[in-house]
Amino acid sequence: MKGSPELIDKLNELLAGEITAINQYMLHAEMCEDWGLVDLHKEIETRAITEMHHAERLMSRILFLEGKPIVSNLNEIHIGAEVPKMIDYDHQAEVDTVRDYNDAIILAAEEKDHATRDILVEILRDEDAHVDELEEWQDMIERMGLENFIALKSRSEK
Repeated sequence: MKGSPELIDKLNELLAGEITAINQYMLHAEMCEDWGLVDLHKEIETRAITEMHHAERLMSRILFLEGKPIVSNLNEIHIGAEVPKMIDYDHQAEVDTVRDYNDAIILAAEEKDHATRDILVEILRDEDAHVDELEEWQDMIERMGLENFIALKSRSEK
């Protein structure tokens, strides 16, 4: 099924965002592991894996629409030198992503491509959950202090 060039371009923009997020989150996860923040490492790594699934779904949809997935484009990556900055950068990336998905959903609906719209809505739900988790972490740091948050995220269940 031939998709509109505008929608394929928008899907490729979303793909660039997902690939960027994968890189940012994986580096943040590895930094946390290096610092001994085992639980935080696992949680960020899990988010990166979710973003990999999003990228896979976008690539598949672009191919279905007879487009070419562009995997070489990256947005600017923001790496935090400490946990609060990591969380702030990740939060901003997710807020931007939610906005971008909402725009793409509107475009897909205008194009009357409801299958693409449905895929984007499903991904948006995950992105909303990421925003919620990051805001929860920001609130935890504010309420309990960074030291207690770090202690909480350093544990590892065996």
